[in-house]
Amino acid sequence: MDSNYKLFWTKEALQNLDETILYLQSRWTDREVDLFKKKLSHLLSLIELNPKLFPTSTLLSEVRKSVLTKQTSIFYKVDNQKIYILYLFNTYQNTTKLK
Repeated sequence: MDSNYKLFWTKEALQNLDETILYLQSRWTDREVDLFKKKLSHLLSLIELNPKLFPTSTLLSEVRKSVLTKQTSIFYKVDNQKIYILYLFNTYQNTTKLK
């Protein structure tokens, strides 16, 4: 299925992704890191096909939150036909970063 939406990553989200991958590589096997990447890719495809699939964040009503794993959530915003990946949050991070 094709989507009319296009994904964009903010600099902060890309930095979060890099930090997350580095963290996982230091603690997980290559196979587990690859599985994480595949899960992320699948979730991004779902978001792109149906941006309103996931609930709005309790912090900001225009931002949606999708849980990738128990430890990782993705925050994104939909604006017209664009989806902005704003932030990847990991539970090992300090929750005050979200405020």
